[in-house]
Amino acid sequence: MKPKAKKFRIRRTGALGSAARAEEPMQDPVEAPTAPAQAAPVPPASPRAAEQAPQTPPATPPRGDIASPGDVASETDIDAVRREGLTGRQLRMARRVAQKHGLAPTSDFDAVRLLRAKGIDPFQRSNMLQLVVPNEGDGGGGGEPPVQLPQTVPSGENNLPSTDLLSGANERASEIMKIQRDIAKRRRRKIVLLISRLSFFIFLPTIMAGYYFYIIATPMYATNSEFIIQQAESASAGSLGSMFGSSQLATVQDSIAVQGYLTSREAMQRLDEDLGFKEHFARDEIDAIQRLAPDATDEQAYKLFKRNVKIGYDPTEGIVKMEVIAADPQTSEQWARTLISYAEQRVDSITQRVREDQMRGARDSFEEALAERDAALDRLVDIQRSIETIDPLSEVATINSQIGQRQTELQEKELQLQALLDNAQPNAARVEGVRADIRRLQALIDSLRTRLTVASTDGVSLATKNAELRRAEIDLQTRDGLLQGALQQMETARIEANRQVRYLSLGVTPTAPDEAVYPRKFENTILAFIILAGIYLMVSLTASILREQVTS
Repeated sequence: MKPKAKKFRIRRTGALGSAARAEEPMQDPVEAPTAPAQAAPVPPASPRAAEQAPQTPPATPPRGDIASPGDVASETDIDAVRREGLTGRQLRMARRVAQKHGLAPTSDFDAVRLLRAKGIDPFQRSNMLQLVVPNEGDGGGGGEPPVQLPQTVPSGENNLPSTDLLSGANERASEIMKIQRDIAKRRRRKIVLLISRLSFFIFLPTIMAGYYFYIIATPMYATNSEFIIQQAESASAGSLGSMFGSSQLATVQDSIAVQGYLTSREAMQRLDEDLGFKEHFARDEIDAIQRLAPDATDEQAYKLFKRNVKIGYDPTEGIVKMEVIAADPQTSEQWARTLISYAEQRVDSITQRVREDQMRGARDSFEEALAERDAALDRLVDIQRSIETIDPLSEVATINSQIGQRQTELQEKELQLQALLDNAQPNAARVEGVRADIRRLQALIDSLRTRLTVASTDGVSLATKNAELRRAEIDLQTRDGLLQGALQQMETARIEANRQVRYLSLGVTPTAPDEAVYPRKFENTILAFIILAGIYLMVSLTASILREQVTS
């Protein structure tokens, strides 16, 4: 154990001591013992310490005099405070408390000594809080006397640590336990409030929805059916349009039109007039939510009709799927078959106008071709009558053949005349006879040619009349061909109009179910829970965001 020795201070008197003390910096006393003859710096004593320190007579001691133990009481107290093992934070807090109370400590340990000398505990919680919120008055505490904690009392050589730290730890532990209990209490209260809100806004409505679906809701029967709209192949099977006409692309518009018709108010009104749609859902055995009022309007009945008649169309396969829901299976099947018959009638009405237009156009074209053919025939007859011959072409051919024969005879006579003239002494009578024959043949050929080219009494030549006649015959042949085409087109249109171009084919025949399909109890209950939870989550998040925006 380290030996202990008492500390002494040499007090310098006179002008030399005052000057030395003025030049020395203020510092804490050292812990190591000093020799009796060694000089140490003297810190400025506080007024409180000056009052407690013993007063010495104003005699001028000799130079190098040794101070008494009473003069170094402050240093002894500071040394005792240093031995307590206070932390740096506690020392800094003690200095701030001392400065708040108007003290002038020379060090942190001196601040602890001065505060304890005034009866103030530097580590009391109220004093720490006063550093942040200043109190009125001198000594702090808001007019109440500060709590006087027990001071350390030296007991001879045994200097035991104080129990203030232990009591402070217990106090902190109790405060922490109190805070933890408060946090747990608030947490339990928030959990209870959360469970209450969830029960009121989610669990209770979900239980009510499940009770309705399982106990109150009227069982509904659904009849499923599938059908497809097909197009008949046309007579021109080899055309490009027929290749696309046999595919599903040709009936997409018809399928969509039928789908829209089956879910329209017109179909609902026809079904109500034929089978009593409103009367069926106005019966007393149907629950109040699904029941239709006896004096319900068409709009209310139409909303119920859209919920109980579901139509879907698959564009990839061209299949129309229909589901009809009713309170009994027989009614559901009957409604499904009736709606399919409505769809067939609608398909027929869609193509009826097209067929009528095609038939009307073919008939008009045939009548026009027939009139033009009759006009061409009349024009041919008029030309033949003006020529006064039945067949002017054969007459022209006959004249041409006669001209050819006469030219042949003319050439023979010319050859005969040339042969006679080649003799030394030709026979004059024979030569004249041959020349007369040549003149007669030439005159006959000229008359025949004149008959073909020279105009007749009406001013038109036979060749011109022949050309007109040939044009009339060609026109008549053309009109005959057009008439035959129009006749064939009218016959095709008549065949297409007489048969059904588009028709409805059932893929799945409506069949009455033997078990109720709706309501789907478990699925609807889970769906109600999910919807309520989503609404609650959105509302709570919105409220939290608004609260944060307001408080920020």
